[in-house]
Amino acid sequence: MTTIDLGPAPSAPTEPWAGVPRRVGLTLPELTHACETIGAPLPFEVSTHRDGGLDARLGHSRAAAEADALARAVTGFGDGAASLRRRDLLDAEGTLDAGIAGALGLLATPEFVVDLDVVVDDWRGHAWHRQKGDAAASLATVDGLVFELSWYPSAAWAAELGRTATLPGETTRTTSSVPEQLEVPFAVADAVFEALRTGRGDLVPVLTEGDVVVASALEALSTETHGRLRAVVATTVDPENPLIGTVSWSLVNDGWRSMRTESLDGELTLLITSVEPSELAADLAPVLAEVAR
Repeated sequence: MTTIDLGPAPSAPTEPWAGVPRRVGLTLPELTHACETIGAPLPFEVSTHRDGGLDARLGHSRAAAEADALARAVTGFGDGAASLRRRDLLDAEGTLDAGIAGALGLLATPEFVVDLDVVVDDWRGHAWHRQKGDAAASLATVDGLVFELSWYPSAAWAAELGRTATLPGETTRTTSSVPEQLEVPFAVADAVFEALRTGRGDLVPVLTEGDVVVASALEALSTETHGRLRAVVATTVDPENPLIGTVSWSLVNDGWRSMRTESLDGELTLLITSVEPSELAADLAPVLAEVAR
C-alpha cells in the first residue's frame, strides 16, 4: 500500500511516523498560505458570506457580522508567508517545511476520512482526521482562527481521536439519571424525543407502554444533554462511489453516551452506552469497517 512521505517534523530529524505525534500551531493565514504553497485544499470552507440585499434593507445579518469579525481577526495576524518565514517554517525560496507539507498533503489525499464536530455548552471544536497506510494526520480548531496540525503513525490514531472527545477542563460532572446501558426500540425513542420536543410529555408513558425505566431514561437524556459529538466517516478508496457513516455521542451530566442504532432480532434498536473519550476509536471502528467494504 502506498503511503505519503510526511517528512520530518519541524526541527526534528526522525522519521515522520517514529515516536510521539508531532504538532504545530498555525494561524488561518499561515495555514492558508501553506496549503497554497503545495497546492493542497483546506479541509473546510472559510466563511465569506455577504448578503448585500438583505443587509442593505434590514441591517447587518449575523452571518455577515461573523464574516466581518473573522476578516478583522485574520487581518490582525498579518501576512501568512511572512509569519511562516519568521518561524523558519518557510525558507527564502518559498519551500514549506517538509513535515508540514507532508501532513497537509496527507490531509488532501487520504484513504479514510473522519470529520468531528464537538459541542460542549458554549464551546465548539472541529477536527479533521485523515489516514493512509502507516500514517495519519489531523487538523483541529476551536475558533476557526488558530489551528493545531498534527501528524503521527497510524498506530497512534486511536489516541489522537480520543483527544478530540476529551472534555474541556472546566466541564462539571454530576450524577446522571441516564443509565450506563440501555436498549430501546428506535421507533419508541424517536417518538418520545419528538413528544418531549413539542411539549407533549404526557404521551411518554403511553409511548413507552408504562416502562418507567425507559421513560425516565429517555426524559433524562432529553433534559440533561448539554453537548454532543458527531463524527462523519468516509473512505476515498472508490471516489466514484463514496460511502459515508456517522457516529453520534450525547453529553449528559456524568459524561458521554454513545447513541448507536443496530438491528436486534429484526428490530432497529437504539443502544445507549456510557463511553469515555479513549473509546471513540473503538466506536468508530465498525463504521470505518463498513464504509471500507
